[in-house]
Amino acid sequence: MPAFLDSRDLRFLIGAGIVLIVLLGVTFAVGPAPAQQSLGYPSSYTSEWAGAKAAYLLLQDEGYQVERWEKSPEDLPANPDGALLVLAEPSQGASASELAAIRRFVAGGGRVLAMGASAADLVPDLKASAAEEWKPEPKTYSALLPSSVTRDAPEISMVAPDTFTSSTHSWLGLYGHDDEVAVISYRVGKGDVIWWASATPLTNGSIRDKNNLAFFLNCIGAPGKSSVYWDEYFHGARASFISYFANGPLPWAGLQIAIAFVAVLFTFSRRSGAMRMPAVESRLSPLEFVETLGDLYQSAHASPPAVSVAYKRFRLALSRKLATSAKAKLPELCRAASSRFGWPEDALLDTLARSERAMRNINLDEKEALYLVRQLHDYSARLEPKGRAEQENSAWR
Repeated sequence: MPAFLDSRDLRFLIGAGIVLIVLLGVTFAVGPAPAQQSLGYPSSYTSEWAGAKAAYLLLQDEGYQVERWEKSPEDLPANPDGALLVLAEPSQGASASELAAIRRFVAGGGRVLAMGASAADLVPDLKASAAEEWKPEPKTYSALLPSSVTRDAPEISMVAPDTFTSSTHSWLGLYGHDDEVAVISYRVGKGDVIWWASATPLTNGSIRDKNNLAFFLNCIGAPGKSSVYWDEYFHGARASFISYFANGPLPWAGLQIAIAFVAVLFTFSRRSGAMRMPAVESRLSPLEFVETLGDLYQSAHASPPAVSVAYKRFRLALSRKLATSAKAKLPELCRAASSRFGWPEDALLDTLARSERAMRNINLDEKEALYLVRQLHDYSARLEPKGRAEQENSAWR
C-alpha cells in the first residue's frame, strides 16, 4: 500500500509541529500574566461571582417594586417621590443631558445609590478616584455613626474599594477605617445620594459576608414604599431595538454573511458569464515577422514562391473587386481594371505577365523578384480602403 506522505512531506510536517510547540512555549513563558480581577461585573443580569443577579432577585422576592432600567436617565419620572436609582459601577459615561437628568431626579426628591469611582462621575458634585491596584483580599469597614444605613450592620466588607476625594455638599461618613472612608451620604435638593467605594456588598459572592446583606437592604429602604430602578443603561443595555442588535453579535454576523454573499456572487458571475478566449500576445512584432519571413525566403533561395504568393493574392483580390471569373485571361482582367480604376492597362498587363513568368523561373534574380513583389503590393494596396492602404504602404516603406 503506497504511503500517503513521502519523506519530504513528513519532514516538513514534523518541522512545522516542532515550530508550533516552540512558539506556544515562548508565548507561555514571556506572555504577561492574566490580570487579577473580579469575575464579572455588578449587573442584575450576571450570575458570576461579581455579578448582582442574586441581589436583584432578592429584592423581587421581598416585595420591592424593582425593575431593570435600560432607558436614558432623561426618561426617569419627573416626580420621583423617593424612588431609588441604583448605579452599580457603571461601565459607560453619560452625556451632559443625562447628567442633568440625574441631577433633576435627585433634586426633585429621588435617591441614588452609587458605587465606585465611575458612578461618582454620574451623580451630582462628587469626586472619587479608582483603586490603583485590584486586590482580592476584602477590607473590613466599621460604622462611623448610628443611622438608618448602619442599623444592624456594624461592619461591612469590600474588595478593591475606590477612594473618596471630595464633595461640594456637606457629607456624612457612614463607614470607614482609619482615614479611609468607604460609604458616604449627602443631600441634593429634596433627595439624597449614598456612595459606596465598591459594589462588593451586593455582589453574588459577597452579599452574605459579615453584615453586607443588612447594609444593602438598609440603603434600599423599606419594601413597597417607592420604586427601585436598577440601572443597566450604563452597563451597555439599551432599551431600543436598534441598540440591542448593535451591541450584540448580529452586526458581525451580518458582515460575514455579506462577505459570503459577495464571494458567491463573484464566483457565480465568473462561472456563468460570457466565455472569452484569453488574449495571446505575439512574441514577434509585425516587422520582426517580415524580417524573419524574408530571411527564410532568402536562405532557401525561394524567390519564385515569394512572387507567387504576392501574385495570387493580388489576382484573387482584383477578381473579387471586379466581380469577374478567377480564370479570366490577363488581357480581359487588365482591360476591366483599367476601365474600372483608371489604371494604365499596358503597365498592369506587363507586371502580371512578368509575374507569371517569374513564378516558373527557378533561376529568378532576387532583384527582379523584389521589384515584382513591390509592384504587386502597390496594386493590392490600391484595392484596399484608403486608411488601410496608407497604413500598409507606410509599414512597407
